[in-house]
Amino acid sequence: MTTASQTNIATLKDVLGQTFRLYVQTHGYHWNVEGPNFRQLHVLFEAQYQNLWGALDEIAERIRIQGAYAPGTVAGLMAHAEAEDTPAQSAEDMMTKLVAGHEALAATLRDAIGIAGEAGDEVSAGILTDRLEWHEKELWMMKSSLR
Repeated sequence: MTTASQTNIATLKDVLGQTFRLYVQTHGYHWNVEGPNFRQLHVLFEAQYQNLWGALDEIAERIRIQGAYAPGTVAGLMAHAEAEDTPAQSAEDMMTKLVAGHEALAATLRDAIGIAGEAGDEVSAGILTDRLEWHEKELWMMKSSLR
């Protein structure tokens, strides 16, 4: 396996871990959000965590297609995720933290797209580009509602 392929796999694992962390965070916010925008945010968070859940399988399968094992435990996934910060208490804090999580994952995706291209893995680059498009749209919507 080439160094470029190994780097590509490592980056895909990072995308998987960060997606898992954002999934758990978003699902928890869905359960616990309160306030005057409860209904809107409850629905938004549900749509987001469902999308993130679906992405996990696709990313993990790309890791397997590349000849590596995808992390298969919570600890293994979290080893590839950024450290989780303190829990959010208010709906606005939840939105702010989700914006930060989506921004961090979008930055990782931008790097991963380039790495996949360097490794000649156009399929992963396409999947990652689609993921980036979704995160950018979610960021636009969340930032617009925070104004």
